[in-house]
Amino acid sequence: MIRGAGKGFCSGADLREGFERTPAGVLDVHSALIERYHPVIMAVRAAPKPVIAGVHGAAAGIGCSLALSCDIVVAAESAYFLLAFVNIGLSPDGGSTFLLPERVGLARATELAMLGERLPAPRALQWGLINRVVPNAELDNRVEELARRLAAGPTLAYAGMKRAFNHWSYARMAAQLELEADVQQELAASADFAEGVAAFTEKRAPHFRGV
Repeated sequence: MIRGAGKGFCSGADLREGFERTPAGVLDVHSALIERYHPVIMAVRAAPKPVIAGVHGAAAGIGCSLALSCDIVVAAESAYFLLAFVNIGLSPDGGSTFLLPERVGLARATELAMLGERLPAPRALQWGLINRVVPNAELDNRVEELARRLAAGPTLAYAGMKRAFNHWSYARMAAQLELEADVQQELAASADFAEGVAAFTEKRAPHFRGV
């Protein structure tokens, strides 16, 4: 069971303090993804047991990827999912370019990635992105009940199901994560990314130039 502490499930990576820099002075997002974030996503998929995400507040950026890597996603009514990468001149990472199309199809995944708008939990349920939406005050209890139900079930069968699902749907995931990291590193060296981060820090609209 994966739950966030505080106001939200996970608001994403801290681009101001969470990354080292390359000798050229560019944020080393590639190493951070490969060494820090990707092992977590892959561990969720490789775990021989069901993993439940209980989402409240924001599931943004890598936090959205983490939630969607889980087998079952239960969200509070006020929760939302957000691929905010485009707002700072980046492409989605953490497996988002794989996980979203698998769940909602290419058209909706492209919309979420390119527009960078919040997807409220009720609509996420309608789209098939998540499994359940529950009242805010009931999230903890509902997720706990579901976890206990699964723990009391045929755990070997669950492991077999997950292994089969992984073979069918996630066999390309490692390669996709590597590609995402490569693309992110290219974009991290762009003027648009520098402008996106500056605009975010200064709380203003960015002015992208495509360079």
